[in-house]
Amino acid sequence: MIALVSSCGIYSFSGTSIKPDVKTCEVEYFVNKAMQVNPSLANDLTEALIDKYNKLTTLDMVTDGGDLTVYGEILTYDLRPMAVTADEVASQTRLTIGIKLYYTNRLHPEEDFEKNFSAYQDFDSNQSFDAVESTLVYDIIEILVEDIFNATVANW
Repeated sequence: MIALVSSCGIYSFSGTSIKPDVKTCEVEYFVNKAMQVNPSLANDLTEALIDKYNKLTTLDMVTDGGDLTVYGEILTYDLRPMAVTADEVASQTRLTIGIKLYYTNRLHPEEDFEKNFSAYQDFDSNQSFDAVESTLVYDIIEILVEDIFNATVANW
């Protein structure tokens, strides 16, 4: 059974379902169009996606003309108060990052899509945002990368 499943070339044990004729992937640099800008966010998100594809697929990463192309825009980087105490003071604040992703499969254009993704993390309002921002952003990027990976090559 294992030989049959792995020999078909569509399913792998890393959870991907990439057709056997797809050999290369291009992850273009994300453009940051958010009103509030984190200067390292676009680069960190792009690099995290490249790392994910490198680790979990056998696709060759290329800088131009990939069979698969993943690119997008960071649309929101937003802080909002969430939980309000009896004194009408926010006890929790939420950082939300939203992106629009464009996915192109040059060999199988029926799989092309564009989709919005969003993820957030809450933190205690007693903490300084500057003190927790890098940890929050890292955690949100991990969520976004997992969601993007699943939507593009895991077909979830």
